[in-house]
Amino acid sequence: MSKIERITGRGLPLRGNDIDTDRIIPARFLRCVTFDGLGEHVFADDRQSGRHPFDLPQYQGARILVVNANFGCGSSREHAPQAIARWGIQAIVGESFAEIFAGNCLAMGVPCLTAAPEQVQALQTLLEDQPSTELTLDLHSLTLTAGDQVIPLTMAESTRQMLLSGQWDACGQLLANRDKIHEVAARLPYVQWAVN
Repeated sequence: MSKIERITGRGLPLRGNDIDTDRIIPARFLRCVTFDGLGEHVFADDRQSGRHPFDLPQYQGARILVVNANFGCGSSREHAPQAIARWGIQAIVGESFAEIFAGNCLAMGVPCLTAAPEQVQALQTLLEDQPSTELTLDLHSLTLTAGDQVIPLTMAESTRQMLLSGQWDACGQLLANRDKIHEVAARLPYVQWAVN
């Protein structure tokens, strides 16, 4: 199972409240059979000018997205966090998140953590002024370190424990418990399968 304890890398500031999933990944990209290639279409309509933060050279390779209030609102499409993650983002820090969006992120192992609005906005300004600043997000201490600043973060304790223990990874849990699954299946009279 994949434990998530610490994420280190540069940050990408994305300003704006109520950024919905339709903006994150427009509907025309939902017809895909797999999520492969969605990263190149993240914020496709917003990026037409070439001046969107996801296009700017100083943010290429960023791992931590810094957003404002109610990020990921709108429809429940799981393509939105998939597109963000496939672009390269491994964690999101913001003022607040739409609940379904945060849940879809958790299912992929992308932590969504909140901080006070003034601290999020100050962090966005820091990343705009000094884009090479390295960030360290620590799920044990629930902090984000940016240079000499330490920002306290919050998330539900149950979510934090799922990430720290690797229990967010449903497929990983199934594989880790393969023998137990086969034991139970062998006792069920209506399950007949060959064990390899």
